Amino acid sequence: MKAFKLIFSGGGTGGHIYPALAIAKGFKNIKPDTNVLFVGAINKMEMEIVPKADFKIKGLWISGFKRSLSLQNLLFPFKVFTSLLQSLFIILRFKPDAVIGTGGFASWPLLQVAQWLDYPTLIQEQNSFPGIANRILGKKAYRVCVAYENMEHYFPLYKLRLTGNPIRFNMLSSEITASAAKSFFGLDPQKPTLVVIGGSLGARRINELVANELFYLKTHDFQILWQCGALYFDKYKTLSCPEVVIKPFVYEMEKLYTAADIIISRAGAGSLSELSCVGKPLILIPSPNVTANHQFHNAQVLVDEKAAFLLEECDISKFFKLTFKKLATDKNLQNEMGKNLKALAKPYSTNEIVEEIMELL
Repeated sequence: MKAFKLIFSGGGTGGHIYPALAIAKGFKNIKPDTNVLFVGAINKMEMEIVPKADFKIKGLWISGFKRSLSLQNLLFPFKVFTSLLQSLFIILRFKPDAVIGTGGFASWPLLQVAQWLDYPTLIQEQNSFPGIANRILGKKAYRVCVAYENMEHYFPLYKLRLTGNPIRFNMLSSEITASAAKSFFGLDPQKPTLVVIGGSLGARRINELVANELFYLKTHDFQILWQCGALYFDKYKTLSCPEVVIKPFVYEMEKLYTAADIIISRAGAGSLSELSCVGKPLILIPSPNVTANHQFHNAQVLVDEKAAFLLEECDISKFFKLTFKKLATDKNLQNEMGKNLKALAKPYSTNEIVEEIMELL
Protein backbone atom coordinates (compact mmCIF):
# COMPACT_ATOMS: atom_id res chain seq x y z
CA MET A 1 0.00 0.00 0.00
CA LYS A 2 1.38 3.40 -0.97
CA ALA A 3 2.23 5.98 1.68
CA PHE A 4 -0.41 8.65 2.29
CA LYS A 5 0.25 12.28 1.41
CA LEU A 6 -1.44 14.93 3.55
CA ILE A 7 -1.41 18.71 3.46
CA PHE A 8 -2.15 20.61 6.66
CA SER A 9 -2.87 24.32 6.70
CA GLY A 10 -3.33 26.43 9.80
CA GLY A 11 -1.52 29.39 11.26
CA GLY A 12 -1.32 33.03 12.22
CA THR A 13 -1.57 32.16 15.92
CA GLY A 14 -0.63 29.20 18.09
CA GLY A 15 -4.33 28.37 18.34
CA HIS A 16 -4.30 27.32 14.68
CA ILE A 17 -0.75 25.95 14.48
CA TYR A 18 -0.60 23.60 17.45
CA PRO A 19 -3.84 21.70 16.63
CA ALA A 20 -2.52 21.08 13.10
CA LEU A 21 0.79 19.84 14.50
CA ALA A 22 -0.98 17.61 17.01
CA ILE A 23 -3.09 15.98 14.28
CA ALA A 24 -0.09 15.55 11.96
CA LYS A 25 1.98 13.92 14.70
CA GLY A 26 -0.98 11.74 15.72
CA PHE A 27 -1.40 10.53 12.14
CA LYS A 28 2.31 9.78 11.72
CA ASN A 29 2.22 7.75 14.95
CA ILE A 30 -0.17 5.41 13.16
CA LYS A 31 1.28 5.73 9.65
CA PRO A 32 4.96 6.70 10.05
CA ASP A 33 5.63 6.72 6.31
CA THR A 34 3.01 9.43 5.68
CA ASN A 35 4.35 12.37 3.68
CA VAL A 36 3.17 15.55 5.42
CA LEU A 37 3.38 19.08 4.04
CA PHE A 38 2.29 22.22 5.88
CA VAL A 39 1.14 25.39 4.14
CA GLY A 40 1.18 28.66 6.07
CA ALA A 41 1.34 32.40 5.54
CA ILE A 42 4.66 34.08 4.80
CA ASN A 43 6.06 36.04 7.77
CA LYS A 44 3.68 34.39 10.25
CA MET A 45 4.78 32.35 13.25
CA GLU A 46 4.02 28.97 11.64
CA MET A 47 7.00 29.50 9.31
CA GLU A 48 9.23 29.23 12.39
CA ILE A 49 7.30 26.77 14.59
CA VAL A 50 6.50 24.06 12.01
CA PRO A 51 10.11 23.41 10.90
CA LYS A 52 11.10 23.08 14.57
CA ALA A 53 8.59 20.22 14.75
CA ASP A 54 10.40 18.52 11.82
CA PHE A 55 7.75 19.16 9.17
CA LYS A 56 8.17 20.84 5.78
CA ILE A 57 6.21 24.04 5.18
CA LYS A 58 5.51 26.31 2.23
CA GLY A 59 4.32 29.90 2.59
CA LEU A 60 1.54 31.78 0.81
CA TRP A 61 1.47 35.55 0.29
CA ILE A 62 -1.70 36.14 2.28
CA SER A 63 -2.81 38.13 5.30
CA GLY A 64 -6.05 39.29 6.86
CA PHE A 65 -8.15 42.25 5.78
CA LYS A 66 -7.65 45.16 8.18
CA ARG A 67 -10.90 46.36 9.74
CA SER A 68 -9.39 49.81 10.24
CA LEU A 69 -8.40 52.06 7.35
CA SER A 70 -5.08 50.82 6.05
CA LEU A 71 -3.07 51.09 2.85
CA GLN A 72 -2.36 47.37 3.24
CA ASN A 73 -5.98 46.67 2.30
CA LEU A 74 -5.20 47.85 -1.23
CA LEU A 75 -2.97 44.79 -1.59
CA PHE A 76 -5.58 42.37 -0.29
CA PRO A 77 -7.17 41.43 -3.66
CA PHE A 78 -3.73 40.80 -5.14
CA LYS A 79 -2.76 38.66 -2.14
CA VAL A 80 -5.93 36.60 -2.48
CA PHE A 81 -5.33 35.99 -6.20
CA THR A 82 -1.65 35.18 -5.63
CA SER A 83 -2.35 32.82 -2.72
CA LEU A 84 -4.95 30.94 -4.76
CA LEU A 85 -2.47 30.56 -7.60
CA GLN A 86 0.27 29.44 -5.20
CA SER A 87 -2.15 26.93 -3.63
CA LEU A 88 -2.97 25.55 -7.08
CA PHE A 89 0.71 24.89 -7.86
CA ILE A 90 1.34 23.36 -4.42
CA ILE A 91 -1.60 20.96 -4.68
CA LEU A 92 -0.94 19.93 -8.28
CA ARG A 93 2.72 19.29 -7.48
CA PHE A 94 2.19 17.47 -4.16
CA LYS A 95 -0.99 15.56 -5.15
CA PRO A 96 -2.28 15.01 -1.61
CA ASP A 97 -4.70 12.28 -0.60
CA ALA A 98 -6.45 14.78 1.66
CA VAL A 99 -6.16 18.40 2.83
CA ILE A 100 -6.81 19.35 6.47
CA GLY A 101 -7.47 22.92 7.57
CA THR A 102 -7.32 24.23 11.13
CA GLY A 103 -7.94 27.91 10.37
CA GLY A 104 -5.76 30.94 9.82
CA PHE A 105 -4.89 33.14 6.87
CA ALA A 106 -3.51 30.39 4.61
CA SER A 107 -6.19 27.82 5.36
CA TRP A 108 -8.93 29.34 3.22
CA PRO A 109 -7.14 29.69 -0.15
CA LEU A 110 -5.56 26.25 0.15
CA LEU A 111 -8.78 24.42 1.04
CA GLN A 112 -10.76 26.43 -1.50
CA VAL A 113 -8.45 25.33 -4.31
CA ALA A 114 -8.47 21.74 -3.02
CA GLN A 115 -12.26 21.72 -3.16
CA TRP A 116 -12.31 23.22 -6.65
CA LEU A 117 -10.02 20.37 -7.72
CA ASP A 118 -12.22 17.83 -5.88
CA TYR A 119 -9.61 16.76 -3.32
CA PRO A 120 -11.02 15.45 -0.01
CA THR A 121 -10.93 18.14 2.69
CA LEU A 122 -11.46 18.06 6.45
CA ILE A 123 -11.99 21.15 8.59
CA GLN A 124 -11.10 21.25 12.25
CA GLU A 125 -13.17 24.13 13.64
CA GLN A 126 -11.95 25.13 17.09
CA ASN A 127 -14.44 27.85 18.00
CA SER A 128 -18.05 27.86 19.11
CA PHE A 129 -18.74 30.59 16.54
CA PRO A 130 -17.01 29.79 13.23
CA GLY A 131 -15.78 32.41 10.82
CA ILE A 132 -17.37 32.93 7.43
CA ALA A 133 -14.50 31.22 5.55
CA ASN A 134 -14.99 27.92 7.37
CA ARG A 135 -18.77 28.17 7.05
CA ILE A 136 -18.36 28.42 3.27
CA LEU A 137 -15.74 25.66 3.12
CA GLY A 138 -17.86 23.44 5.34
CA LYS A 139 -20.46 23.07 2.60
CA LYS A 140 -18.04 21.00 0.48
CA ALA A 141 -15.80 19.54 3.17
CA TYR A 142 -16.04 15.79 3.71
CA ARG A 143 -15.90 16.20 7.49
CA VAL A 144 -16.07 19.07 9.98
CA CYS A 145 -14.58 18.19 13.38
CA VAL A 146 -15.83 20.55 16.09
CA ALA A 147 -15.27 21.21 19.78
CA TYR A 148 -18.71 22.51 20.74
CA GLU A 149 -22.26 21.27 20.49
CA ASN A 150 -25.04 22.88 18.42
CA MET A 151 -22.73 23.51 15.46
CA GLU A 152 -25.41 22.33 13.04
CA HIS A 153 -26.43 25.99 12.91
CA TYR A 154 -23.31 26.57 10.80
CA PHE A 155 -22.45 23.26 9.14
CA PRO A 156 -24.42 20.35 7.62
CA LEU A 157 -25.32 18.02 10.48
CA TYR A 158 -24.28 14.82 8.68
CA LYS A 159 -20.72 16.16 8.27
CA LEU A 160 -20.22 17.09 11.92
CA ARG A 161 -18.10 15.10 14.36
CA LEU A 162 -17.88 16.31 17.98
CA THR A 163 -14.22 15.52 18.65
CA GLY A 164 -12.97 18.43 20.72
CA ASN A 165 -9.83 20.39 19.92
CA PRO A 166 -6.46 18.63 19.62
CA ILE A 167 -4.05 19.38 22.42
CA ARG A 168 -0.30 18.96 22.59
CA PHE A 169 0.72 15.44 23.61
CA ASN A 170 3.00 16.65 26.42
CA MET A 171 -0.07 18.17 28.12
CA LEU A 172 -1.21 14.60 28.84
CA SER A 173 2.13 12.89 29.37
CA SER A 174 3.80 15.32 31.80
CA GLU A 175 4.48 13.92 35.27
CA ILE A 176 6.13 17.01 36.78
CA THR A 177 4.90 18.13 40.20
CA ALA A 178 3.61 21.62 40.95
CA SER A 179 6.58 22.42 43.22
CA ALA A 180 9.07 21.21 40.58
CA ALA A 181 7.31 23.27 37.90
CA LYS A 182 7.48 26.40 40.06
CA SER A 183 11.16 25.77 40.74
CA PHE A 184 11.77 25.38 37.00
CA PHE A 185 10.67 29.00 36.53
CA GLY A 186 12.67 30.24 39.54
CA LEU A 187 9.64 30.65 41.79
CA ASP A 188 9.03 29.66 45.40
CA PRO A 189 7.79 26.04 45.18
CA GLN A 190 5.50 26.48 48.21
CA LYS A 191 3.84 29.77 47.31
CA PRO A 192 0.51 30.13 45.42
CA THR A 193 1.12 31.19 41.83
CA LEU A 194 -0.90 33.24 39.39
CA VAL A 195 -0.11 32.40 35.78
CA VAL A 196 -0.96 35.03 33.17
CA ILE A 197 -1.21 34.00 29.51
CA GLY A 198 -1.97 36.55 26.84
CA GLY A 199 -1.89 34.11 23.93
CA SER A 200 1.05 33.38 21.65
CA LEU A 201 1.25 37.02 20.48
CA GLY A 202 0.64 38.66 23.86
CA ALA A 203 -2.32 40.81 24.94
CA ARG A 204 -1.93 44.55 25.48
CA ARG A 205 -4.89 45.04 27.83
CA ILE A 206 -4.08 42.01 30.00
CA ASN A 207 -0.47 43.18 30.29
CA GLU A 208 -1.61 46.65 31.35
CA LEU A 209 -3.93 45.10 33.93
CA VAL A 210 -1.22 42.95 35.50
CA ALA A 211 1.31 45.80 35.52
CA ASN A 212 -1.20 48.09 37.27
CA GLU A 213 -2.31 45.46 39.80
CA LEU A 214 1.01 43.86 40.79
CA PHE A 215 0.88 45.34 44.30
CA TYR A 216 -2.73 44.21 44.76
CA LEU A 217 -1.91 40.66 43.64
CA LYS A 218 1.00 40.50 46.07
CA THR A 219 -1.30 41.51 48.96
CA HIS A 220 -3.03 38.15 48.42
CA ASP A 221 0.39 36.47 48.82
CA PHE A 222 0.55 35.38 45.18
CA GLN A 223 3.67 35.20 43.06
CA ILE A 224 3.20 35.83 39.35
CA LEU A 225 4.39 33.93 36.30
CA TRP A 226 3.59 36.23 33.40
CA GLN A 227 3.85 35.38 29.70
CA CYS A 228 3.55 38.85 28.22
CA GLY A 229 4.38 38.15 24.56
CA ALA A 230 7.48 39.05 22.57
CA LEU A 231 5.98 42.36 21.43
CA TYR A 232 5.63 43.56 25.03
CA PHE A 233 8.62 42.00 26.79
CA ASP A 234 10.93 45.01 26.54
CA LYS A 235 8.22 47.22 28.03
CA TYR A 236 7.56 45.07 31.10
CA LYS A 237 10.79 43.17 31.80
CA THR A 238 11.92 45.84 34.28
CA LEU A 239 9.06 44.74 36.58
CA SER A 240 10.75 41.36 37.12
CA CYS A 241 11.67 40.47 40.70
CA PRO A 242 11.82 37.24 42.74
CA GLU A 243 8.01 37.21 43.04
CA VAL A 244 7.31 38.25 39.43
CA VAL A 245 8.78 36.16 36.61
CA ILE A 246 8.14 37.61 33.15
CA LYS A 247 8.64 35.66 29.93
CA PRO A 248 8.14 36.77 26.32
CA PHE A 249 7.00 33.26 25.40
CA VAL A 250 6.92 29.87 27.14
CA TYR A 251 7.52 26.71 25.14
CA GLU A 252 7.22 24.41 28.20
CA MET A 253 3.46 24.95 28.51
CA GLU A 254 2.91 21.75 30.49
CA LYS A 255 5.21 23.17 33.20
CA LEU A 256 3.49 26.56 33.03
CA TYR A 257 0.06 25.04 33.60
CA THR A 258 1.33 22.75 36.36
CA ALA A 259 2.92 25.68 38.21
CA ALA A 260 -0.39 27.57 38.27
CA ASP A 261 -2.86 27.81 41.14
CA ILE A 262 -4.98 30.37 39.27
CA ILE A 263 -4.77 31.27 35.58
CA ILE A 264 -5.70 34.46 33.73
CA SER A 265 -5.99 33.82 30.01
CA ARG A 266 -7.45 34.85 26.70
CA ALA A 267 -10.21 32.57 25.43
CA GLY A 268 -8.79 31.10 22.26
CA ALA A 269 -10.35 27.72 21.56
CA GLY A 270 -7.06 25.81 21.62
CA SER A 271 -6.08 27.33 24.94
CA LEU A 272 -9.46 26.50 26.48
CA SER A 273 -9.16 22.87 25.36
CA GLU A 274 -5.80 22.58 27.09
CA LEU A 275 -6.98 24.49 30.15
CA SER A 276 -9.95 22.15 30.48
CA CYS A 277 -7.58 19.19 30.65
CA VAL A 278 -5.43 21.04 33.19
CA GLY A 279 -8.42 21.90 35.39
CA LYS A 280 -7.09 25.01 37.16
CA PRO A 281 -9.30 27.95 38.30
CA LEU A 282 -9.73 30.39 35.45
CA ILE A 283 -10.37 34.07 34.81
CA LEU A 284 -10.96 34.54 31.08
CA ILE A 285 -10.52 37.90 29.36
CA PRO A 286 -11.58 37.37 25.72
CA SER A 287 -9.97 39.39 22.98
CA PRO A 288 -12.53 41.74 21.43
CA ASN A 289 -10.36 42.04 18.30
CA VAL A 290 -11.24 38.71 16.72
CA THR A 291 -13.66 37.65 14.03
CA ALA A 292 -17.31 37.57 15.19
CA ASN A 293 -16.15 38.03 18.82
CA HIS A 294 -15.65 34.25 18.92
CA GLN A 295 -13.46 34.31 22.06
CA PHE A 296 -16.37 35.73 24.06
CA HIS A 297 -18.63 32.92 22.81
CA ASN A 298 -15.95 30.33 23.66
CA ALA A 299 -15.61 31.71 27.19
CA GLN A 300 -19.36 31.89 27.72
CA VAL A 301 -19.63 28.12 27.20
CA LEU A 302 -17.30 27.59 30.19
CA VAL A 303 -19.09 30.21 32.28
CA ASP A 304 -22.43 28.47 31.65
CA GLU A 305 -20.88 25.30 33.10
CA LYS A 306 -19.50 27.20 36.12
CA ALA A 307 -16.00 26.36 34.93
CA ALA A 308 -14.58 29.90 34.63
CA PHE A 309 -15.09 33.58 35.36
CA LEU A 310 -15.40 35.92 32.39
CA LEU A 311 -14.32 39.56 32.31
CA GLU A 312 -14.72 41.64 29.19
CA GLU A 313 -11.98 44.17 28.54
CA CYS A 314 -14.38 47.06 29.04
CA ASP A 315 -15.14 45.77 32.57
CA ILE A 316 -11.63 44.95 33.75
CA SER A 317 -11.03 48.11 35.77
CA LYS A 318 -14.40 47.81 37.46
CA PHE A 319 -14.56 44.10 38.33
CA PHE A 320 -11.08 42.55 38.30
CA LYS A 321 -10.21 43.04 41.99
CA LEU A 322 -13.58 41.74 43.13
CA THR A 323 -13.38 38.70 40.85
CA PHE A 324 -9.80 37.83 41.77
CA LYS A 325 -10.45 38.18 45.50
CA LYS A 326 -13.51 35.95 45.28
CA LEU A 327 -11.54 33.22 43.53
CA ALA A 328 -8.27 33.57 45.45
CA THR A 329 -9.90 33.36 48.90
CA ASP A 330 -12.37 30.53 48.27
CA LYS A 331 -10.73 27.09 48.07
CA ASN A 332 -14.08 25.36 47.62
CA LEU A 333 -14.81 27.56 44.59
CA GLN A 334 -11.36 26.79 43.17
CA ASN A 335 -11.93 23.05 43.55
CA GLU A 336 -15.41 23.22 42.06
CA MET A 337 -14.20 25.24 39.07
CA GLY A 338 -11.36 22.80 38.44
CA LYS A 339 -13.73 19.84 38.65
CA ASN A 340 -16.21 21.46 36.24
CA LEU A 341 -13.42 22.29 33.81
CA LYS A 342 -12.14 18.72 33.73
CA ALA A 343 -15.68 17.49 33.07
CA LEU A 344 -15.54 19.44 29.78
CA ALA A 345 -12.14 18.08 28.76
CA LYS A 346 -11.69 15.95 25.66
CA PRO A 347 -8.09 14.75 26.07
CA TYR A 348 -8.19 12.23 23.22
CA SER A 349 -9.61 14.48 20.52
CA THR A 350 -6.47 14.09 18.38
CA ASN A 351 -7.04 10.34 18.11
CA GLU A 352 -10.66 10.86 17.10
CA ILE A 353 -9.71 13.34 14.38
CA VAL A 354 -7.02 10.97 13.09
CA GLU A 355 -9.67 8.25 12.88
CA GLU A 356 -11.89 10.60 10.84
CA ILE A 357 -9.02 11.27 8.43
CA MET A 358 -8.36 7.54 8.10
CA GLU A 359 -12.03 6.94 7.35
CA LEU A 360 -11.99 9.74 4.80
CA LEU A 361 -8.95 8.21 3.09
